[in-house]
Amino acid sequence: MSLMTSAPSRERHLLVVDDDDRIRALLKEYLTRNGFRVTAAQDAEAARKLLALLDFDLLVLDVMMPGEDGFSLARWVREGGPSRLTPVLMLTAKDAAEDRIEGLRTGADDYLSKPFEPEELLLRIEAILRRAGGRPAIADSLALGRCQFDLERGELSRDGELVRLTEAETRLLRRLASNAHVAVDRMDLARETADSSGRAVDVQVTRLRRKIEEDPKAPRYLQTVRGVGYMLAPD
Repeated sequence: MSLMTSAPSRERHLLVVDDDDRIRALLKEYLTRNGFRVTAAQDAEAARKLLALLDFDLLVLDVMMPGEDGFSLARWVREGGPSRLTPVLMLTAKDAAEDRIEGLRTGADDYLSKPFEPEELLLRIEAILRRAGGRPAIADSLALGRCQFDLERGELSRDGELVRLTEAETRLLRRLASNAHVAVDRMDLARETADSSGRAVDVQVTRLRRKIEEDPKAPRYLQTVRGVGYMLAPD
């Protein structure tokens, strides 16, 4: 199968876990502006639920959190959690050598003390991802049961016959296809439409399911990920 060169490559997906609402929001905004897709969690419990549902390219974990701390969460990830091979960057207000050693002992790939410059965080993330390997190439055509979607042309076919898509449906399907098998935040999708409430996205998803799925009420390919958004799961 040939590799696509002109369609967008998959955004690297980061999970940021920090109990400080302000820091969490600032990190999400900054990293998103720098080309990442960012999901945020306020504590380890919320992070565990997200890790059970989604795939991430890197985890950014705060150490000092109420309840389970970042060390414990990182240890759980490394000892058999659903993302045990995912790189981990630890964030903490502590700068003592023993804390850095503890972070590395849990299996973290790097350790950054607060306060830090956002650019340094960005450079460390990019360095970790380079060491972890390049991003996978995206196939130029995805199989969806009896359907095929050509990302470059933006064409959907069923049993070899073209299926008519609106411009909005094509844009949404391309967005999901370029992040295949990764849940895309519903509100991130909504910000790319004229209706920031998300209702337009929901309508487009319903219409696409009628065109793709054998049973639109029990979708196999265009899935809803509860609490997050939508995911395209091609064959």
